[in-house]
Amino acid sequence: MIRFLPGETDVAYRFRINGKTRDVDVPGDMPLLWVLRNELGMVGTKFGCGVGMCGACTVHLDGEARRSCQTPVASVGKASITTIEGLGSTPIGARLQKAWLDKDVMQCGYCQAGQLMSASALLKTTPNPTHDEVEQAMAGNICRCACYTRIKVAILEAVAETGREKSHA
Repeated sequence: MIRFLPGETDVAYRFRINGKTRDVDVPGDMPLLWVLRNELGMVGTKFGCGVGMCGACTVHLDGEARRSCQTPVASVGKASITTIEGLGSTPIGARLQKAWLDKDVMQCGYCQAGQLMSASALLKTTPNPTHDEVEQAMAGNICRCACYTRIKVAILEAVAETGREKSHA
């Protein structure tokens, strides 16, 4: 296995990822993205630009969207990490994934994980967002082949589904 920075001192880190405790021995400045993908085999989180601009590597730290390519593993601390692999087990994540399929959002699919993670972070803090709030929250997710209109429609459909569930409860 290729190490991030050969010769760097590895440190033991313990994380809570998607509800499970995981241990890794890596350099503290290794980006969380590479810990997830290379050390833990969690390849749903994608490498896009490597500079935190495209959003493909978005994960949640304590429910907040973060760019994992720019997050040194040592900075994670005791935060709970959620990746795309764990998103579907949350009510918001499951509704978004269903809306993504229903509204035929996916094209190649490469950027979808980051888009779903950003959308779910938005809905966690803003359960009934306006069109402008959706636009603003998703502005950091860049995709070459996706239909941005469908992404917004899918997010608003997930919001509407939440309302329908509450009215039937």
